[in-house]
This record gives sequence, structure tokens and C-alpha cells, in this order.
Amino acid sequence: MRKNRSIHLIVLSLSFLLLSACSSVHFDGARVDKKGSTVVSAINSADNKKINDLYQAIMSLSPNVISSEAKFVAREAVLYPKVLANRYQLTSPPLYHNVLVNYGQRPRGLCYQWTYDMGQQINRPMKSLKFFHGVAFRRDYWREHSTLVVTAKGQAFKEGIILDPWRNSGTLFWSRIKDDKKYPWVQFTN
Repeated sequence: MRKNRSIHLIVLSLSFLLLSACSSVHFDGARVDKKGSTVVSAINSADNKKINDLYQAIMSLSPNVISSEAKFVAREAVLYPKVLANRYQLTSPPLYHNVLVNYGQRPRGLCYQWTYDMGQQINRPMKSLKFFHGVAFRRDYWREHSTLVVTAKGQAFKEGIILDPWRNSGTLFWSRIKDDKKYPWVQFTN
């Protein structure tokens, strides 16, 4: 018990020392409209490119992917993390924000919370796409990481695309599972 408290005090102390290198993350004009779609007052060219690139990647999962579903997922996956960043009162880098959440200084923003909240926004009834909870380094306190994964219906988890807004503090990182060298993703099961 004493050892755990000492470790927590050291982590907290180091976190406060790093405070000068940390910054608040806020996205102006990011909100959800009455229909449940994400609205951003000004979508920049980088976001437009990311939406288009992700749309193309989702479409390439299978010839059976429905274009309107891929467009919805790509747009929400890129823009909705901005809404969550504002709700979470996000601080960068992500590990520092985790410390703030764990010590009650921020409401949410741990990777599994991003996964859940993104899933609530994006996982609508769809005919051609399916969503999974992906996890890497499960039960490894310092390295465990969760994310949302999208596949074409009937496709194996490992063929999917990770949708990871935690990694870059509210800016979506996406990649095919097989191309992500940082994390060994597996499907989360209870």
C-alpha cells in the first residue's frame, strides 16, 4: 500500500513538473446538432483531406460497403473527437490528461472513454459496416490502450481500420490494424 502511494506521488510530482510542456486543447465551433451530427464551424483543408482519405480507406474494405455509411463514419470519426476534446477539457499530451482524469481534475478522456463515446456517436445501425472495441497490451497498467475499429460486415477484426482520437489529443489517428506498428491490436472481449 505504501509503495503504491509513493509511486502515485512520484507520478503526480513529475506530471506537475511537466505542466509547462502541456497545453490545453480546444476546438472552436465544435458541437453536435439536434439531428445528432457533428458540426464544426470551419472545417480546414487538413480535416477535409483526412475525411476523404478515411472515406476511401473504408470504401476499400469491401466492394459491399455502402458509400453513405462510409461518408458518415469518416466525417464523424474526424470531427466528433473535437467535440469530445472540448467536453473532456482536454489537455495534451494524452498521458498527462490521463493523470488529470485519474486524480479527478478532468471529467473524462481515458482511451477507453474515447472508445465508448466515439462508439455511441458513430455506431448506428448499418448494413455494410461493423464496429469493434480494440485493445492493445491488455491488463498492462502503463501501456494498455483501447480504440474503436471499423470493418466491413462479415470481415475479420484484423482487417479493420482503427479510429484512435486519444493518441493525438483529439485529432484522429487512423490506420489499418496491420499497418499500426505501435500497438498489437486484438478484439476486446470480456
